[in-house]
Amino acid sequence: MDTTDMKKRTAATGHMGPRRAVRGFLFLCIFATILLPAQGKSGAGDILFHDDFVDLDQWKPLTFPKIEAHSTYTIEADGDGSSLRAESNASASALVHRVVFDARRFNRVRWRWRIDHVYKAGDASLKSGDDYPIRVYVMFRFDPDEASFGEKLTYGIARSFYGEYPPHSSLNYLWANRAPTDRIMDSPYTDRSKMIILQWGNEKAGQWITEEVDILKDYREAFGKEPPAEASIAVMNDSDNTGEGSVSHVDFIEVYR
Repeated sequence: MDTTDMKKRTAATGHMGPRRAVRGFLFLCIFATILLPAQGKSGAGDILFHDDFVDLDQWKPLTFPKIEAHSTYTIEADGDGSSLRAESNASASALVHRVVFDARRFNRVRWRWRIDHVYKAGDASLKSGDDYPIRVYVMFRFDPDEASFGEKLTYGIARSFYGEYPPHSSLNYLWANRAPTDRIMDSPYTDRSKMIILQWGNEKAGQWITEEVDILKDYREAFGKEPPAEASIAVMNDSDNTGEGSVSHVDFIEVYR
């Protein structure tokens, strides 16, 4: 999903030089400072937070240097309720939720999304096709107390550039152009970012689809180890690589156990 210049991006480790990792660091680096307590129960279990997109008070925008065209995120009335409208037109930007949570305790994420269409040139295996009408990121915070010497050195360099540590790793849940070759794939930019395609193609375009994921289970399968404790979530519609455009919606999102 990245432009040739910017999409030297998600390499949040020493696999790429820090200057080539600008977009990845910035995209994954937005951390909130408020940790909310559990807010009651539903059929899904104990809910840490649930957002019905009545407003965007709990979300903050994320834009990228050298990408002038930004995707837009607005609240749209939808029947008796509302949803997040994410629109992209040869653009890229994201929304990041303000809550940082304990992913080892609150390990389940549930949401409902809908797309108008996928991108014709989309391809999760290629840098040039790394665009999606909608994606949900789970970003895991770097913990220097649990890091190796090499990681501390690499992340320390990144911190000197951006003022904070880049995330340790991420899971990307996608609505992609085509069926995956494997359930979990490396990002075209770094093996620290794993791609998990939940939906693909236009067969279900225009329909609301509910997703439920276990991020603890997925992280163990993707990385072969336990995740860092703290995580945060972002939502994105991007098309800066393919130059296409689309509208997608998210009806709600919640983190629970």
